[in-house]
Amino acid sequence: MGEPGSKLTTRDVLRTWWPLAASWVLMALEGPFQTIFVARLPDPTIHLAAFGSLVLPIAMLIEAPIIMLLSASTALSTDLEAYRRIRRFTHWLSAGLTLIHAVLALTPLYQLLVVNVLHAPPETVEPARIGFILMIPWSWAIAYRRFNQGVLIRFGRSVTVGIGTLIRLAANGVILTLGFTVFRVPGTTLACLAIMAGVLSEATYAGLCVRPVLRSLLPRESKSRALSTREFLRFYVPLSLTSLILMGIRPMLTAAVGRMPNALDSLAVLPVVNGLIFLLRSFGAAYNEVVIAHLDQPGSSVVLARFARRLAFATALGFAVIAATPLAQVWFSTISGLAPSLSALARSGLWIAVLLPAFAAAQSYLQGIIMHSKETRSITESVVIYLASSVAILGIGVGWGGTSGVFIALASMTIGEFLRTLWFYRRSRGPRHLLRERDRKPLPTATT
Repeated sequence: MGEPGSKLTTRDVLRTWWPLAASWVLMALEGPFQTIFVARLPDPTIHLAAFGSLVLPIAMLIEAPIIMLLSASTALSTDLEAYRRIRRFTHWLSAGLTLIHAVLALTPLYQLLVVNVLHAPPETVEPARIGFILMIPWSWAIAYRRFNQGVLIRFGRSVTVGIGTLIRLAANGVILTLGFTVFRVPGTTLACLAIMAGVLSEATYAGLCVRPVLRSLLPRESKSRALSTREFLRFYVPLSLTSLILMGIRPMLTAAVGRMPNALDSLAVLPVVNGLIFLLRSFGAAYNEVVIAHLDQPGSSVVLARFARRLAFATALGFAVIAATPLAQVWFSTISGLAPSLSALARSGLWIAVLLPAFAAAQSYLQGIIMHSKETRSITESVVIYLASSVAILGIGVGWGGTSGVFIALASMTIGEFLRTLWFYRRSRGPRHLLRERDRKPLPTATT
């Protein structure tokens, strides 16, 4: 970050953004990396559907309340007392979520959810159950990692976040290679073992990296009034609800697609398409913490807005190039290893989602401004809009039954994200105006 009191430059933004973007991209490669192996093991359609459309959506729904710990820690870990308060909250919440995961995985509730509610194809139920049991430590590891990464970002150590993601991907690769070449583990089991090895490795690395920051950079005392538990919850609960609703949509997609034509193929293809979408959206998604970290600096609103516009255009253009050229065939067939019929289905859906990377960049910029203003309620409002539009579109798709579920799912995601971006734009008008007024004032001159 730039020096206190200095005017923010595009170079400052780029210096903070690229390690986070690299981290997000490496994390986004995790899904396609697993697809490469799972698609080449026995019964690939079953295991791609079991892992990508059952295990991951349910696990991510359970972990949803801790996803925004990265942003909260970046914004609020200003001193030792605030750090300890957020750390205590992190561990209590993680314990509760881990207990929920274990109860769901090890009791008849699993059968009730997967068979009766999600309407999963019968052949996917048992492979998904085994994988879901293996992922019981998932939420706690994610929470610990994101909490510590927020501290690292706040104190200018964002490069370590990228290194941690590289360690995570390397651990994934080791397990995937061993499971594929030596032990021939079933696809869903192998993917879950690999993802857990990666998450635990990255969490351990983040915990080690944050120690010198706590010793030498984190202020012992607050320069302002100490963060109270009530203030923290007022800031965090709307963010937590936001993640819960967003992650709740993924199992809802599974339930809806399972009731539409071509269900098994669509459930197998949807996580692979989502993997490519997530890869392109990663560049924009990484921008949220950059905005939060820099908004206090003079002139930041203009520089950050310009960077967001360029990022949105570049990522949407990149996705369009992939969709319009043989690169899509290379990605889905050669790299991901999908069968020809699944590859064709995946390629057909890309154009529906071509603007999603641009929406990610715009949302990161606008959401960062909203979080800087500490009025996070509008973020929850935006995902309620997203949820309502998605439910409506998926309901229409189920009632119509005229096309493969993957197309309806992608349409619901695109329209929902568009409406969510519009709501962010509307609700951030006041904070954006205040920031522009602030940045019109001349910088104070140094005195001697």
